[in-house]
Amino acid sequence: MLLIETVDNPPSAPALFCELAKKPAPAWLDANVDCENLGRFSFLAADPFLKISAHGRHISEENCLNGEIRELEEPFFPYLDRLQKRFFRPKESDFLPFENGLIGYLGYELGHQVEAFAQTTVNDLKMPDAFFGAYDALIAIDHKAGTTWILAGGLPEEEGSEAARIRARKRLEELRQVVASARRNELPPLAKPTDLNLGTAPGLNPAADDNLHSNFSYSEYKTAINKILAYIAAGDIYQVNLSQRFATPFTSDRRAFYLHFRNLSPAPFGAYIETGEHAIMSNSPERYLLIKENYIETRPIKGTRPRGRTETEDTALGRELLASAKDRAEHIMIVDLERNDLGRVADYGSVHVPEMQILESYANVHHMVSTVAGKIRPGMSSSDCLRNSFPGGSITGAPKLRSMEIIDELEPSCRGVYTGSIGYFDFSGDLDFNIAIRTAIACNNHLYFQVGGGIVADSDPDEEYQETHTKAAAFRKALMTS
Repeated sequence: MLLIETVDNPPSAPALFCELAKKPAPAWLDANVDCENLGRFSFLAADPFLKISAHGRHISEENCLNGEIRELEEPFFPYLDRLQKRFFRPKESDFLPFENGLIGYLGYELGHQVEAFAQTTVNDLKMPDAFFGAYDALIAIDHKAGTTWILAGGLPEEEGSEAARIRARKRLEELRQVVASARRNELPPLAKPTDLNLGTAPGLNPAADDNLHSNFSYSEYKTAINKILAYIAAGDIYQVNLSQRFATPFTSDRRAFYLHFRNLSPAPFGAYIETGEHAIMSNSPERYLLIKENYIETRPIKGTRPRGRTETEDTALGRELLASAKDRAEHIMIVDLERNDLGRVADYGSVHVPEMQILESYANVHHMVSTVAGKIRPGMSSSDCLRNSFPGGSITGAPKLRSMEIIDELEPSCRGVYTGSIGYFDFSGDLDFNIAIRTAIACNNHLYFQVGGGIVADSDPDEEYQETHTKAAAFRKALMTS
């Protein structure tokens, strides 16, 4: 059963988030731009009935209702498949893509369970390889229609039982109270990004930029790029995505920082998730995988330019990206890789490319994007689709396995959630996950964020290093104005 109510005079998403964040394990899948297409729906939740975390093949299930903890030793993707079947619920509405299920992330290092190669990077942030909350009550926002709903399904009680009806009614009442509190405590609108002049903005903290420290020195990053270029010259690989991680002292309120961060750099696949020790803040523009019944889609991004200081310069930079032979060749390689990944789970002949090398522009960057889609082959589960395409090819390289081996060789630290995926997994089997780029982690009184780019045969090490700083602009701006 599913109880759904439309919210009259709904509070803003930030106000709802601030109220829900008073409860355990808050999560916000935050579509903050492009409501006509990618960013139509946002989902907010808290107080899950189950929390799942994985470290390698060790999986821990915490029953949040009675405190019991179940420890398992098994690969994560088959476990995820069994979990979805255990709590399976068919869709009951025809207008919501997500009704109840999991919100969380798949960390990049789960790739070691997909492709068998030794892990040499160090998990110095002690992040789980995967973390999910199982939520039976949600706030859903349709930004296109301007409608907000509260909904509850009664899990984990048996479907159709009196216990499930009682729990669903109780959970719906809890959400009514959240909505009422959010109305009373509605937040004032934040300054728009265009209102912030980094040279004179109130609250400017230039020292925040001075305190950024990378896990690569400039010379080390160039050396790593030159090693990749040598691998390419030897015929080992065509492309590798190399990244560096920045860290800065951070004792600010994590939730307030996310509100500021999302406002400065809105994106269709934003997210905020708390695991307990870690707060994850993402403003990703990239979809990793969408499944809706038997439809499957991925939208790889390859190719980036900064936004211009004037309209003329901005237009010229966008055109330059689309015309760049290097970027187009790099992009086509990844589209071919994604077609191959979807081909593992799709019906023969159904994989196609409805959008090829289009320009998408965000607050700080232009991107080149394509869409690859197909029809899922009968007998393939949603977890099978995740496992056969994880991690997304746009943030590994080609061929994927060899690129991942080289990434592990050259990068000193585990990526964790970075270049993994954040999203929802509905218990019906539908799902939508981002590629966790433009993603920060707050823990240990520090903020960590990682940026990278694809290295190909004609890459210039200095230009590639500069591209990482272009992509870090959103974080720098947020830190310097918070």
